[in-house]
Amino acid sequence: MPALGADMEAGTLVEWLVKPGDRVNSGDVIAVVETQKGAIEVEVFQTGVLSDILVPVGERVPVGTVLAQIDGAERATPAPAAEPVITPPPIVAPRKTPPLRAVVAPRVGRLKVTPAARRRAAALNVDIATIVTGSGVEGSIRLADVESAGAAPVRAAAKRGLDLSQMRKAIAAAMSRSKREIPHYYLTETVDLSAASTWIERFNVDKPPVERILPAVLFLKAAALALREQLRLNGAYENDAFVPSSNIHVGWAISLRGGGLIAPAIRDADKKSLAELMGAMRDLVERARRGNLRSSELTSPTVTVTNVGDRGAESVTGIIYPPQVSIVGFGRVVARPWVVDGRIESRPLVTVTLAADHRATDGHIGGLYLAAVARLLQEPEKL
Repeated sequence: MPALGADMEAGTLVEWLVKPGDRVNSGDVIAVVETQKGAIEVEVFQTGVLSDILVPVGERVPVGTVLAQIDGAERATPAPAAEPVITPPPIVAPRKTPPLRAVVAPRVGRLKVTPAARRRAAALNVDIATIVTGSGVEGSIRLADVESAGAAPVRAAAKRGLDLSQMRKAIAAAMSRSKREIPHYYLTETVDLSAASTWIERFNVDKPPVERILPAVLFLKAAALALREQLRLNGAYENDAFVPSSNIHVGWAISLRGGGLIAPAIRDADKKSLAELMGAMRDLVERARRGNLRSSELTSPTVTVTNVGDRGAESVTGIIYPPQVSIVGFGRVVARPWVVDGRIESRPLVTVTLAADHRATDGHIGGLYLAAVARLLQEPEKL
């Protein structure tokens, strides 16, 4: 069971997407886990053959529990499937493992239905007996089979996975721990966005709405690029030591409808173009609010960036999400008097804040970082 954040202690296995005997590749989604953050797709990071499922559907287990066993590709060969763990009825006779999601011969005798599929059938008012055959082990009916029969476009776990009251408790627990254990320091910088605003207008002028970019994309890219200059703000503090990260995976804070907050990662944000970042942000927001994120998106952030300007706030003082060591905040762009070459002019300004861990850095490093963010935002053509 992966640890999908500092606030997670346990999760419920909602659905297996593979079965014993199936070959899996690194990056494949093999299961769905329900947490306080919603239904999360769990990826595998080893290539081989799934030899055994150790946690059945519907069981809640602590973080760190082994969910399944995978035999390495160098010693794994296709073999008849072992007796499945995810459904209680025994296999009547040995048979070759069918291909992944293959349709098997019609069942005889008692129906085999996963708990998640049975609950979803009740919610959709689907008669399980009308499903001719399932795509699970030995023709067992899985959640996806029920949804196909009920014409439901969204996985059940994703729809019911966002328990906002539980999420609020999880957020409170993580932030309380952060304030207790992490010696925060805070810095603020005001940045002139005249050049950035003009550049965005020119970039968007001839483009359809789906191809336009928002100021938030420039904020994210500048925050990511500035970390290349101050690497000690990018990484994790674990086992009484700072562990730097060679990659910059930005956790983009997303406000969920009805309340709640989640910050999945945009991987290698410093290497993506502005258009790629805009697409990644749109995709993350859509899937986060639908409750359909992947485990790697919640476990890989090396820093968090939050933008509260679209919600009307002029600035934000963030709380670090452990084990990260910094969080960057951007407020609302406002027109204010600004001194330019000895003259007072009206300029679009944004307040940028940094909350950082004093165990990893100090105000000198933080100040240099904010100066880099300001410089980059005033040279948007280089982003």
